[in-house]
Amino acid sequence: MATTTGTTGLTTAAPQEDTGVAINNPADIAVIVVYFLVVLAAMYSTNRGSVGGFFLAGRSMVWWPIGASLFASNIGSGHFVGLAGTGAASGIATGGFEWNALVMVVILGWLFVPIYIKAGVVTMPEYLRKRFGGKRIQIYLSVLSLLLYIFTKISADIFSGAIFIKVATGLNIYAAIIILLTITALYTITGGLAAVIYTDTLQTVIMLVGSIILAAFAFSEVGGYEGFVEKYMQAIPSNTSFDNVVYDAKCYTPRPDSFHIFRDPITGDLPWPGLIFGLSILALWYWCTDQVIVQRCLSGKNMSHVKAGCILCGYLKLLPMFLMVMPGMISRILYTDEVACVVPKLCKDFCDAEVGCSNLAYPTMVVKLMPNGLRGLMLSVMLASLMSSLTSIFNSASTLFTMDIYTKIRRRAKEKELMIVGRVFMLFLIGVSIAWVPIVQSAQSGQLFDYIQSITSYLGPPIGAVFFLAIFCKRVNEQGAFWGLLLGLLIGLARMLAEFGYGTGSCVLPSQCPAIICKVHYLYFAIILFVISIIVILSISFLTKPIDDVHLYRLCWSLRNRTEERIDLDATEEEAEESIKEAEEEEPGMSALALPLPQAQQPSNAVPPDEEAGCCKKACNWFCGLEDSKGPQLSKEEEAALQQKLTDTREDPFWKRVVNANGIILLAVAVFCHGFFA
Repeated sequence: MATTTGTTGLTTAAPQEDTGVAINNPADIAVIVVYFLVVLAAMYSTNRGSVGGFFLAGRSMVWWPIGASLFASNIGSGHFVGLAGTGAASGIATGGFEWNALVMVVILGWLFVPIYIKAGVVTMPEYLRKRFGGKRIQIYLSVLSLLLYIFTKISADIFSGAIFIKVATGLNIYAAIIILLTITALYTITGGLAAVIYTDTLQTVIMLVGSIILAAFAFSEVGGYEGFVEKYMQAIPSNTSFDNVVYDAKCYTPRPDSFHIFRDPITGDLPWPGLIFGLSILALWYWCTDQVIVQRCLSGKNMSHVKAGCILCGYLKLLPMFLMVMPGMISRILYTDEVACVVPKLCKDFCDAEVGCSNLAYPTMVVKLMPNGLRGLMLSVMLASLMSSLTSIFNSASTLFTMDIYTKIRRRAKEKELMIVGRVFMLFLIGVSIAWVPIVQSAQSGQLFDYIQSITSYLGPPIGAVFFLAIFCKRVNEQGAFWGLLLGLLIGLARMLAEFGYGTGSCVLPSQCPAIICKVHYLYFAIILFVISIIVILSISFLTKPIDDVHLYRLCWSLRNRTEERIDLDATEEEAEESIKEAEEEEPGMSALALPLPQAQQPSNAVPPDEEAGCCKKACNWFCGLEDSKGPQLSKEEEAALQQKLTDTREDPFWKRVVNANGIILLAVAVFCHGFFA
């Protein structure tokens, strides 16, 4: 908020953005080159020649790469830029978003994953299809998930990565993004999920080492934790007026509650009821139903490894508060006029955004605080986090498209065709992502992390409500779930379109959006939307015919231990597809009506045994990880044994007790951390 004064305000010209520090010395370049060589080497030793290997890593992953991959998939460059930026602007409360995960990963590993594994599914929409039957929920969720990936996760990571690249290297943003996405796609396309998980593990180590070093430099610069607390409250920009306009002190003064997680339920920027309940709803959607996260757990060797991986991820999620949020606050202390700028014109000069430059907090500190060599390491950290997040999203999005959408268009698609389509769809995602960058740049509001969470609040709660009830309330049916999803989507879109139509505004330039629509905090809105979705789903379900238990064995919590054979609601369709496939294998000529005459003489993917593939085809197969010949045909008994392995949730009693005890300890740590910084 601004007021006019009769005295000419401070009109000191903004200093030029420091672009002289570029990563152009041998030490930095050597670190970056070595990093890329190590990462790209990971793609040659992974199981990537089948759908199971490419999408689920063959269910062979042990606990430590699962935990590291969960953490690395979640922590992208959007977290480095977004968490540090929001921390610089408003204090430590944003760290509560990270610590909420300590509880949610326990819920994921102990309650949700066992059901998903027993159901024998590859994707989350596939689970809903088995649980409710029909296709409309599965297709709805697949399309919505792809949209969420593009417009929140991919766009946020690319935008934050672009900010860092611009500050750190001075390279053209679009050229740098194209190069990064090309390298990212290269080892995702050629490596599959196992390559993603192993490179995630490597990148987790790089992220932790680099950010720990930077945090140590930062705390040393301000005189330790006590000096940090004292100096942050004094970090006020020198330019607080411009052209006869004096800005309200609350727009540039650190909040009095900057060092408290739980804030006033009415006036707080992150009200404590929203942080406890609203955030838990968003976390339920993200940690327990999101394809990127759940796919990591579905690749676990057994349930004990899955649970241990979740515990490891939980402990790693303690770190962002100290490695991202607090260093972002220190950046405000060290570079107050840039990071905490309040005058729109000066902010525009600093970072091309009138609403504020807090997103510059982390990149600016890296460029100005780190010495040669270590600066290159930190660029590697940012590249690692960007690539880690994008590879996870690209792989999971291609899984959704291939298994849930493309198979509806091409019912008789062979495995090789599905593998190729998955890779081609990744290339499509890259193109859309690059095209979306200018839109993200023009729409950014100065608080990247708040932007991500608000979009999630408008679109995520109905999905979380459906999965929650699908697992814990067997009475819920397809009609209730579908109409709950649809109504929730319409309500969320109405809020989102209104807010972005009027603009989110800032303290200096407030939005003109009506209070009844936009003044309800997005975390409170998430609670309201979740409750409405629950009521609609249950009401319609109880007014319509229930689903028989024979269709729900091992698909919901109360029937998770039933051993009877389940008759899937989509069994008729699957049997028809299976009979067609068997008929084609036994009598290729039966498919003649569906194929051109030359192809009808043999199976569509058959290669004459004496005919060897050409050089071009061999190169293509090597690049995509496809075998030159068909793999061994499994008998029905072998297929049944393989399916039994993939759906087995049994645990060794000793390790079950060990992981359960560690899960309880993790929950206790979560309670202590929230209480200590309350």
